[in-house]
This record gives sequence, C-alpha cells and structure tokens, in this order.
Amino acid sequence: MDRPTANTLSLSHKESAFIAAALFACLIFTTTRANSQAAGGDLQGKVAALKQSVAANQQRLHQYRWIENTQLTLNGDDKPPSQSMCQYGPDGKVQKTPMSPPPPPPSGGRIKQRVIAKKKEEMKDYMGQVKTLLAMYVPPDPQRMQQAFQAGKVSLNPAPNSGITKIVFTDYAQPGDQMTISFNTADKKISALNVNTYMDNPQDVVTLAVSFASLPDSTNYVQQSVLNATAKKLQVTTTSSNYQPLAQ
Repeated sequence: MDRPTANTLSLSHKESAFIAAALFACLIFTTTRANSQAAGGDLQGKVAALKQSVAANQQRLHQYRWIENTQLTLNGDDKPPSQSMCQYGPDGKVQKTPMSPPPPPPSGGRIKQRVIAKKKEEMKDYMGQVKTLLAMYVPPDPQRMQQAFQAGKVSLNPAPNSGITKIVFTDYAQPGDQMTISFNTADKKISALNVNTYMDNPQDVVTLAVSFASLPDSTNYVQQSVLNATAKKLQVTTTSSNYQPLAQ
C-alpha cells in the first residue's frame, strides 16, 4: 500500500482547516441571523405595544377635562402666566377656554403701542406654527410610528433593571428629526417623551421634553412639557392638573 506523501498530508490539513473555517463562519452567520431576527421581533413587539397603548389612552383622555397652566419666557424674561380649561372637542382636538384675565393694553404712545402689538402678533403666529409642528409628535401618531418602523427608522435602547425601554424614532415627522419615547413595558405606559426637531429652517431648532403621570384609573396624561425654541430665545413650560371626568 502506498504511504501518503508529505504533499498529500499538507493538502489534507488545508482541506480540514478550510472546512473548519467554513463551519465556524456558518455558525457565526446562523447565530447572528437568529439574534437579528429576535431583536427585530422584540422591536416589532415593543412598537405594537406602544401603538396600542397610545390609541387606548387617547380614548380615555377624551372623557376628561383639566386645567392647563402656561408660563412663557422670552429672552430670559418671564411673561404673565396663563390658565385655561381644556377638554377634547367633537373633532378630536383639544379645546381651550381661557381662565386668566386678558392682559392689560400696552402703555405708551401710538407708535410704541403699534410696535408692541406687532411683536405680539408675530409671536402669536410663531407659537401657532410651533403648536402645529408639535401636534405631529404629541400624542405620538400610531400611523407615523408604523411608517417609521417599516422604513427601518426605529431602534431600541433598553435601560437595564428599570423596566423602561427607550424607543427612538428618526425622520419621524420630517427629515433629520428624532423622537425618543420612554416606555414602561410592564405597565404599557409612556413615562417620558423627548423631541428634537425644527421649524421650516433646520437652524430654527425646537426641542420638547415631556413628562407623564397617571390618574387613579391608570389613564396616562402629560403632566408637564418644556418647549425650547433657541432661535427665538423662547421657552414655554406647560403644566396640566386637576383632571376631572366629564359629566355623562
């Protein structure tokens, strides 16, 4: 019988090494794929739970009225606070009834009064635009969340041992924005929401930090929101309280 030569043995070792490398690569691919599928399934499950929670909670909120206090700070100066009674109208939008007395008319001559009135009108118009922008984020829209998920624009950032998962949406309402929702996976409730977005000009940055609380029946509500519009040196702090069920 012919004995294997050194070349034959060398080739056999190479073949063995190649097979081992191929098996190892296959194992790594299979494990990575399994982990990726598991992560994808976890993400899909979290987004689905979040959408369901938001939809159900909005229905419950429609059964309440509450008081909203707003403090506006412009260029570091606090403006007179305002207070409104709020509730959802038939169109699904929040209706606000002012409870604060109207501000006094501006003092000074006609020219000064016109300048002040013009600035107030400009600020009112700007705040209206900001309100329209932020309505795309608060409350989070289930359809927009689903679109972001399908576009691969959603990621998870779990906080170990806290029960809170941060669900991060990018390009959610407009290109380059980001919305981060802190979601309690056990209670199925939002605990916080942070938005980084902008007005028409990307340099006109608008940020929003929202904290949530719960009513005795577990209805989740916005307890406080802090809006910062850096280009206008504007900060708006809104606090909601005294939630009362509507008369049936």
